[in-house]
Amino acid sequence: MSLLSSTRAMVVGTVASRVTGFLRTAVLAAVLGVQGVAVAFNVANTAPNIIYDLLLGGVLTSTVVPLLVRAAKESDGGQAYTQRLLSLTLIVLGAASVLLVVLAPQLVDLYASSKVSAEDRHLAVLFARFFLPQVLFYGAGAVMGAYLNTRGSFSPPMWAPVLNNVVVIITGLVFLLVPGPAELTSGTITSTQIGVLGVGVTLGIVAQTVALMPALRALGFSFRLRLDLRNAGLGPAVRLAKWTLLFVLCNQLAFLVVVRLATGSSAVSGDRGYPSYVYAYLLWQLPHAVVAVSLITALLPAMSRAAADGRTTVLRGQLDRGLRLTLSVLIPAAIGYVVLGRSVATLVFAHGQTSTEQARFIGLLLGVFALGLVPFSAYQLQLRAFYALQDTRTPTLINLAVNGSLIVADVVLYAVLPANLKVVGLAAGQSLSYVVGIIVCSSVLARRVPRNPTAHVARTAVRCLVAATPAALLALLAGLACTALFGTGLFGAAATLGSGGAALTVGYVLVASRLRVPEVAEITGPLVRRLSRSA
Repeated sequence: MSLLSSTRAMVVGTVASRVTGFLRTAVLAAVLGVQGVAVAFNVANTAPNIIYDLLLGGVLTSTVVPLLVRAAKESDGGQAYTQRLLSLTLIVLGAASVLLVVLAPQLVDLYASSKVSAEDRHLAVLFARFFLPQVLFYGAGAVMGAYLNTRGSFSPPMWAPVLNNVVVIITGLVFLLVPGPAELTSGTITSTQIGVLGVGVTLGIVAQTVALMPALRALGFSFRLRLDLRNAGLGPAVRLAKWTLLFVLCNQLAFLVVVRLATGSSAVSGDRGYPSYVYAYLLWQLPHAVVAVSLITALLPAMSRAAADGRTTVLRGQLDRGLRLTLSVLIPAAIGYVVLGRSVATLVFAHGQTSTEQARFIGLLLGVFALGLVPFSAYQLQLRAFYALQDTRTPTLINLAVNGSLIVADVVLYAVLPANLKVVGLAAGQSLSYVVGIIVCSSVLARRVPRNPTAHVARTAVRCLVAATPAALLALLAGLACTALFGTGLFGAAATLGSGGAALTVGYVLVASRLRVPEVAEITGPLVRRLSRSA
């Protein structure tokens, strides 16, 4: 299957995952709002991801696919190796889950600002004790998904999060049906409401992991707990993990700074704090997840095979192709978020406990995050070239520069900006760090795997930016006209997004075609042919 064919197959699942993720986030924002209860929920809900990354997540994400590709050359196709890796993951994260539940108060205190109220802190601890066991299922799902990817089965890991999102959406709707206080705060929320959210959100992660099992059985994989871990070939994973662990620690140190500053902003500015930051970040990730993550997932096994065979020229060609495809989609997407971000956020979040004004602020954050969308996705794609080469040291050193710039920028901007814009500074610092990342990573990678002068990655970027600029101006004018006619509410946001989105999409495709950007024609060609046949 070709790169683009593999990516298209995954994009369908990823789009379904992200659309339901949109609905999930919208339901949670409508149910929880952007203040007290939302602060407690989001601090607790990020804790499993943080701890999972610290323990095994970063190791599994960066090293497991190359290792499984090499293990597949064994006589049993790498099944015993995968069973041992899965067993080790379950043992480590199972024990960690128990310990984490006990240490939930300390974890909440670590990430929540001292300005967070006692009621919000207490609620965050209760939520954390429901959510922390999720680390076990995150780890198991990562290993199973990696095994499927190395066998060319990309769709199941892309579709599994849909089930998670559906479970959480149902949980949110059940929450609305449960009797509760007239005004939802951390002090008035009932134990039943806490239980519904805690159990429902965790069941979503369990369902996401269990959903991968039928696909594994279809490939002939048998689930077996193996304790023969000594001399089992896991040594390379441990060696690679040393640098990866430092990589993850740097990420989490930077994230710790962001969360503490953002929760402090929540306490100071009320509705312009951490929940708004989280909601905007989730929306921002949509184009990256649909395009870049799909490409990364399809590319990494192929790049790992090329690296294992010593064909670095092939590896570079696959990477450059992935970069061109990424740029051709994410450049207009990033500009679209800048121009239409407030309308997007209004449609998604201006419901229930979240007002239109609060939603539009989330849209402002989305536009600031968008400035880092292309650098972030290109940076993540380039890191996979190092991982394919089984080099975890270089990405870690590059990551020091990225996270160092993030911390410095966020601390400075938080200090100088007024209370109602402090969290905007945090988003700006995040975007700036990704610019640093792509600059450093590109220069280092060029020395390790020389650039191909005929790859035309920079030329593609310039042409896509030129094509997107007039389209963005049309979208902006259309949006301003709709806002003047219909206001900034839900109807006005829908009209703005409809007219502006159409202007941006059609304008970009037309100009890009005139500029002969082959990647745009390659992506839109099948759709155009299908519409022509149906006309």
